[in-house]
Amino acid sequence: MSALLDPQQALAEAAQLGIHCMAIPTPFLVGRVNCYLIEDDPLTLVDTGPNSGKALDELERALAEHGRRVEELGLIVVTHQHIDHIGLLEVLARRSGAEVAALDRLVPYLGDYRRAAELDDEFAVALMLRHGIPPETTQALRSVSSAFRGWGSGAAVTRPLADGATLTLRDRTFAVQHRPGHSPSDTVFWDERNRLLLGGDHLIKHISSNPLVARPLDGAGDPHARPQALRTYIASLRATRELPARIVLSGHGEPVTDHRALIDERFSLTDRRARKIHGLLADGPLSAHEIAQRMWGNVAVTQAFLTLSEVLGHLDLLEVEGKVAEREEDGVVRFAAVG
Repeated sequence: MSALLDPQQALAEAAQLGIHCMAIPTPFLVGRVNCYLIEDDPLTLVDTGPNSGKALDELERALAEHGRRVEELGLIVVTHQHIDHIGLLEVLARRSGAEVAALDRLVPYLGDYRRAAELDDEFAVALMLRHGIPPETTQALRSVSSAFRGWGSGAAVTRPLADGATLTLRDRTFAVQHRPGHSPSDTVFWDERNRLLLGGDHLIKHISSNPLVARPLDGAGDPHARPQALRTYIASLRATRELPARIVLSGHGEPVTDHRALIDERFSLTDRRARKIHGLLADGPLSAHEIAQRMWGNVAVTQAFLTLSEVLGHLDLLEVEGKVAEREEDGVVRFAAVG
């Protein structure tokens, strides 16, 4: 077995392969987002950063450090639909004339970003009300989301990528692998020859990639039949765990150089959290929002949907195991321990 690389060695090795990490500022708690310049034909950018003048300025400076300009880009690749990864897509595609490559199921979303974002908000509000978040909180969150929408953008996708297809540049080929969970559109790009994975937010070293309950890409979404994001994410992580990767270049933070150990750690954390949530139900049924409050207290309004998604994901795991059951009363779902 080859020795594990440290993060700086991983970045240096990636740079030798012509893949340069450019950390672009965002206004979000997650901090900077990693965009990747691939020196190849066509000159390729993976993800864009948010739609802001500051992000564009820093991206242009980072490109200049490698002797490049926005106008030289020939291909922009999107890993997933979150606004810190697609925000400058419209500006960069227009200025460069570059092709845009993204998962085929994401094409309609990027083609009508404003409408897709509105449908996302409608789905989220219905889901939050159904699981006990007060109406005033949901409306506050919707206002925040509407304000954040300007940090994103869309564009026409000229190179739709099917799961299992290949993305071929002059000097390398990536296998396109759909890895939903963190978002419905998470896509990773596997360079088998160099054992390198462009991972987006699928796997991040310093924080868990929250599996957010999101509207399915193929419809408006029914909160009564919500996607089970954590179960989906676990299946995606299991598939990624099988890859013999030496380097995972993530959407935030340092590269991952021992992805199997990190994935196993995340699985253990998931098991512990599910047991804790099950224990909270010992005294009687609770809504997902009530469980979140018992676990984290009164979190900031902007974190309410994130914590709700976290709780619902673990309740889905417990329900599959036959440990909890849900029932609806007056339009709100509550979960009870079984037995």
